[in-house]
Amino acid sequence: MFGLYITHPQVKIDPLVPVPQWGLEDLGRQRAEQTAQRPWVRALKRIVSSNELKAVETAEILAAAAGISVERVEAMHENDRSATGFLEPTAFEAAADWFFAHPEESFRGWERAIAAQRRIVDAVSVILSNHDPRLPIAFVGHGGVGTLLKCHLSGVPIARTFDQPGGGGNLFAFTLDDRRLTSNWTTMEHWQP
Repeated sequence: MFGLYITHPQVKIDPLVPVPQWGLEDLGRQRAEQTAQRPWVRALKRIVSSNELKAVETAEILAAAAGISVERVEAMHENDRSATGFLEPTAFEAAADWFFAHPEESFRGWERAIAAQRRIVDAVSVILSNHDPRLPIAFVGHGGVGTLLKCHLSGVPIARTFDQPGGGGNLFAFTLDDRRLTSNWTTMEHWQP
């Protein structure tokens, strides 16, 4: 059976609001609702989400279609970038490039990529250690830590070349028995098992 890691789609960017409290914008909500119509969503037996608002909103839309509740796990949050606060898009992209290129170091106080990878891998591993591998499960979170998890599952070094396409709302699939990657990033509304 399949496991999925799904990133939240487009969000309302507000420099005056802490990033973990950003919610989905209209396009992001529409994409999540479109995805909720896919047959594989109704097959999900468990949805585990980061506690950040944009991930929770995405997870709740999918969970409503599946007829299940959302489990929230604090340790699934995005890499901690609070040390710099909001960065304009160009500055953020440059910072993200640096973050992935120097996984053992901190970008101006950000959580190190290697630490964020360890955190997301541990969180997913703990959840899967108590999960029946015959039941489809989706983890809903963020592009940065999702990429770090994908690198781990692929057995490759941390690198931004493995990052999701822009805009968010992507997923990758993996097997639950041996945690082997079975798909690359795919837009969530177009993925098929």
